Amino acid sequence: MEILLATFTALFTVVNPFGAMPVFLTLTHDDTPVSRNQQALKACLYMVGILAVFFLAGQYVLNFFGIRLSDIRIAGGLMIMKAGFELLTSKAHRGKKVSKGVLREGLQKEDISFTPLAMPMLSGPGSIAVSIGLYSGSLSYTNLGLTILSILLVAAVSFIILVFSHQLVAYMGKSGLSALSRIMGFIVLSIGVNLTSTGILSLLN
Repeated sequence: MEILLATFTALFTVVNPFGAMPVFLTLTHDDTPVSRNQQALKACLYMVGILAVFFLAGQYVLNFFGIRLSDIRIAGGLMIMKAGFELLTSKAHRGKKVSKGVLREGLQKEDISFTPLAMPMLSGPGSIAVSIGLYSGSLSYTNLGLTILSILLVAAVSFIILVFSHQLVAYMGKSGLSALSRIMGFIVLSIGVNLTSTGILSLLN
């Protein structure tokens, strides 16, 4: 249960589906509710596939390029710290940033589930770095299964949030979303510090 809760918390705060809501609403504002739900479902399924693959195979990719796990933890931790700091700024309630070109391309596409919704918004560099950092050769099959289950739970909660994004935005308002982003930003910043310090200690040892 501890592994399940810790993994879910770490991934959920970095995935941050609340930050993806503004872009999701912008890109699907002309779609029917059924179409929006389908896009959200496909995006969350893609996210499960991406994070699960990087969790299970990320270590082998790192070994191929000669990158140590401690290196990816330090780099990922610094990147997550930057994302957490941005969530703490005054403009955090505007959601995750995407370039204008990506936004224009998304408005012209019929299917936005893989890009830009699943990648890079839900399963971006930060969540991928966390997924790789969660793997260890000493993990039992039970722990591996619990980690995959955590990824599935994150996807399920993200799907619910995206499906009810219109109602959430109307209910919480900009001030509520801003306060929520600051809270999540603090947690994300803490996760980044933890990953970085873990990587540094691993290098020193």
